[in-house]
Amino acid sequence: MESEINFILNDKDIHTKTNSAKVLLDYIRKDQKLTGTKEVCKEGDCGACTILLGEVLDGKLRYKTINSCLFPIQNVNGKHVVTIEGLNQEIPNLIQSEFLNHGASQCGFCTPGFVVSLTGYFLNSSNLNYDEAINFIAGNICRCTGYNSVKKSINNIILNLNGNSFNSNNNIERLVEGNILPQYFNKIEERLKKIYLDFVEQNEVKDTTFIAGGTDLFVQKPDELLTHNLSFHSKVPKLKIYETNEEIVIHSSATIEELKNYFLQYFPILNFEKLFTLFASRQIRNNATIAGNIVNASPIADITITLLALNAELILKSSNNKNRILKLDQFYKGYKTLDINSNEIIEFISIKIPDSNSSFNFEKVSKRKHLDIASVNTAIFINSENNKILNIRISAGGVSPIPLLLLKTSEFLIGQKISNHVVKDAVQIAVSEISPISDIRGSKEYKTLLLQQLIKAHFIELFPQIINHEVLT
Repeated sequence: MESEINFILNDKDIHTKTNSAKVLLDYIRKDQKLTGTKEVCKEGDCGACTILLGEVLDGKLRYKTINSCLFPIQNVNGKHVVTIEGLNQEIPNLIQSEFLNHGASQCGFCTPGFVVSLTGYFLNSSNLNYDEAINFIAGNICRCTGYNSVKKSINNIILNLNGNSFNSNNNIERLVEGNILPQYFNKIEERLKKIYLDFVEQNEVKDTTFIAGGTDLFVQKPDELLTHNLSFHSKVPKLKIYETNEEIVIHSSATIEELKNYFLQYFPILNFEKLFTLFASRQIRNNATIAGNIVNASPIADITITLLALNAELILKSSNNKNRILKLDQFYKGYKTLDINSNEIIEFISIKIPDSNSSFNFEKVSKRKHLDIASVNTAIFINSENNKILNIRISAGGVSPIPLLLLKTSEFLIGQKISNHVVKDAVQIAVSEISPISDIRGSKEYKTLLLQQLIKAHFIELFPQIINHEVLT
């Protein structure tokens, strides 16, 4: 289905009509002939197609990095798209110069993605830090393995920027002054506000299938989506995640990165950082949504496994504006089978606000430590006082046709004093609840062993003063 789309591409105003399901990478390379953005894996794994996406939020221009190979062009409406060409100046900018000086560009195919991702880091960071910069480019792969040269370049760029005295406190103006961004960036916010106002006045098209991030759909069936009537989550509430007196309410359009930032800011003691570090790359987290992770119904979905442990509820909204509330652990009826009607979508996800007695942990084993889906994953949310378990929920992925709440295991542990033998007994109950199969991610025996060890790891991580690692393992 064709839609009118208005946005800024680098320094150029774009007013076009095209298939709303076309991925941005194809539009950039084929329609606009901007071939600096590379097509490699087209699955969101390598980062060669990384672009910057700018949007005015809360009156301020903000940028994030996106895999253009998985991003529908409909979702750039009213925004600023920046490719490597949009960062070029008459002479190489600071990032490009340092890459040249240190030989960080070998075959060169990954270089545009690295440069764009690093630009995204500088746009989002006022206090520059080498380790943070390295983490920011975790979703960019160099197949020539020139990582040491890339790291040296990054270190020099940070030293250069930290050593400068800038005339402005505005980050974009500072980066223009510091030879990271071209001059035209100074006018983008003003130009975007005009495009955005034009955009929100248009009538919303009513289509059949709702898509938010589409980070899995555009891997599995991109060509098929071109022939479907799609409705994109283009208009979202100003506040995607907020608290009531008792609950955290998450709008279905909230991305994984937005949830990460919220949890790390407001609940730092609950150790959510491990979960998000192991979940995909920043480019994917910037686009993938919470609701998408849920309805995709993968038995090993990291966010779903976490939300099961947090006892999440879904608020389903029908086409006649009637709401239905459903516990997440009742949502899955079988492999890829959901308790959702054809006229319903997930509008909100809610979880209880953790109290001071709450602890959380997430464990995951995959073939690659990062940027990979799990062989087995598991989450635990526990309320305890004086080493007595008041309430507990343990979930597990990769050991059942559905994301699984270990109900019997959790019920056994409630009221128990935490000890080595109690954990051992709980592990045996967990084994009785699962039904893993052998597949490319491991044999059923291997997955059973993994879950046993990961449940033990939960208690070792959360209660190191009580649990004896050697006795338990």
